[in-house]
Amino acid sequence: MSEGLARATNLGGGAGELGAGSLQNARIVTSLSALCLAAALAGPVFVPAAAAFEIFGIKLFEDQTEADAEAVIADPQPYTVEVTVAGEGEVESAVRNASALVADADEPASGAAGLLAKARGDYRRIIAALYNEGYYGGTVHVLVAGREASDLAPDVSLPDPVGVVITVDPGPLFNFNRVAVVNEAPLTSDPADLVELPEERGFGSGEVAKSSVILAAEKLAIEAWQEQGYPKAQIRSREVVADHATRTVDVAITVDPGQHAGFGDITVSGTERMDPEFVRRQTGIEVGEEYDPDTLDRAQKRLDRLEVFRSARFEAAEAVGADGLLPYQLLVQELPGRRFGVGASYSSIDGLGVEGYHLWRNLFGQAERLRLDARVASIAYPVETEEFDYFFGGTFTKPGIWTPDTDLVAVISAERTVNPAYIETSATGRVGLTHIFSDQLTVEGGTFYERGRYEDDFGTRDFSLLGVYAGAVYDARDDKVDPTGGFYLAGNVEPFYELSYGNAAAQLTVEGRAYWGFGEDERFVLAGRLKGGLLAGPDLAEIPPDRLFFAGGGGSVRGYGFKSIGVEGPDGIVTGGRYLLEGSIEARAKITDTIGAVAFLDGGYVAADEFPGIDDLQLGAGLGLRYYTGLGPLRLDVAVPLNKRDEDPDYAIYVGIGQSF
Repeated sequence: MSEGLARATNLGGGAGELGAGSLQNARIVTSLSALCLAAALAGPVFVPAAAAFEIFGIKLFEDQTEADAEAVIADPQPYTVEVTVAGEGEVESAVRNASALVADADEPASGAAGLLAKARGDYRRIIAALYNEGYYGGTVHVLVAGREASDLAPDVSLPDPVGVVITVDPGPLFNFNRVAVVNEAPLTSDPADLVELPEERGFGSGEVAKSSVILAAEKLAIEAWQEQGYPKAQIRSREVVADHATRTVDVAITVDPGQHAGFGDITVSGTERMDPEFVRRQTGIEVGEEYDPDTLDRAQKRLDRLEVFRSARFEAAEAVGADGLLPYQLLVQELPGRRFGVGASYSSIDGLGVEGYHLWRNLFGQAERLRLDARVASIAYPVETEEFDYFFGGTFTKPGIWTPDTDLVAVISAERTVNPAYIETSATGRVGLTHIFSDQLTVEGGTFYERGRYEDDFGTRDFSLLGVYAGAVYDARDDKVDPTGGFYLAGNVEPFYELSYGNAAAQLTVEGRAYWGFGEDERFVLAGRLKGGLLAGPDLAEIPPDRLFFAGGGGSVRGYGFKSIGVEGPDGIVTGGRYLLEGSIEARAKITDTIGAVAFLDGGYVAADEFPGIDDLQLGAGLGLRYYTGLGPLRLDVAVPLNKRDEDPDYAIYVGIGQSF
């Protein structure tokens, strides 16, 4: 036993002292048995024997006293807590965030024993927080009724309420001196295997010696080996030496990469109605393929996309086999076979809309899904059923066609929609494939048939369309429901042949969205959206109105009626156009964790024979409120048309779920 090792555990001569003045070289070694032996030789330590002590993720001297005390139902013990830290900013915040006494101050403790359990636990929690900020020579006191919590018996009689005072002197800030990763993974030229270097996370000479940086360096060192096919890489040893005289820390991390391996067989367990062989194939992992954590990550996402599992977890075998392969067990738990949901939206112009769906999962044992959707919209007062919009449709999805990332999708739907410019009664059928190239990129393509009757200023016309469609979405937003950063791009093209009039046509739409968050916790967000479209084909009178472009409404230009912005032709006939341009700018701000405010400006224009210009936009502006929930923000927007026409409303109110875009 070295003198340095013995000093490692005696981190204080008094209550909460992490390093006395006589302690010039404190050595912290991550051998559990050595630390416990050092504790026995070194004499009394700051942390009471009943509490756990955690350094670099290792818990020492742990027993169940604190957990048992909290589990016992006793007389409530109210308390007040005061925190004094010799230092402000990050250190004080770290201390307060680490303290259970502070976090639970609004609720009484479970008797004196429960209060003292929290207080004793705060010693180690605050010490760990100081280490995490780079302070290795601090002093912590937790006084309960003026006495050190570590000196009080669990059955002590305390005032009601009792005052608790936490006093912390973090001491000097320590910096890294010598740092090393022994047996570091070799550099790789494969971009997919690149891992951030430890020094890029602050693990370098002169940087603040935060314990979290050391743990991050270890994690990166392991990941670097794993990315190159070593699944059992681990930290063999870690040595941390804090020199109080120079206020520096030396760190040596040694990595054991283990054996290079490939993926072995995957055994699926826990299935009830699912086909285990299909589940195994859907992972996309081939036996003998070089181990790569990215491959496991993709397999996990493929399983999650099936929407049939409550949980799906990979468990690796204890060791790589003699054949150089690492077998896995895939443990799954299936979801119920059915699910349903309802929703609603409201606009002061377009009225109330209600909708619902019913979903059947895993129809034939290979995650097939059938979803039926129904919607009734444009419900207003006085109630006029002939003005209602109706929709009913079904979507069948068969995952894993040809590849684990390719789905067969078939859709059939029927609707009746009363638009400002026309009334549509139609039925549509589509069948195609969707392929997921990555987390961001999805493409689709297929064929469709549509039959519809339209009533407008041209009279009553019937159309039959047969065509193909292709689309792509690149979604790099940080959150699909409430993004604060990233961008979104989408494009769709639909060439078709209209059978009634014998015309060929094609429709193209593109849309881009961008988000920029700033401020603390990105509480402020600037969001922008731009959409354009064009239609090539015959005269407007020989094109189905639903293929022409309109603008206006909650998802387009707020302040105007749904599809109320079109093209006014001879004799006052209003139709859709061949060209579309619309966009939005929003400034979003979180006032509290649950309340937000929005200011927005929308614009849109539809043209018959030429692409619209900026000067021709119909503009709408307004303000909104957001109430943030676990499912996404609830939205309330009030908008006014800035260049109001005679037929436009004075204002419009929109209510829905999720951000407007």
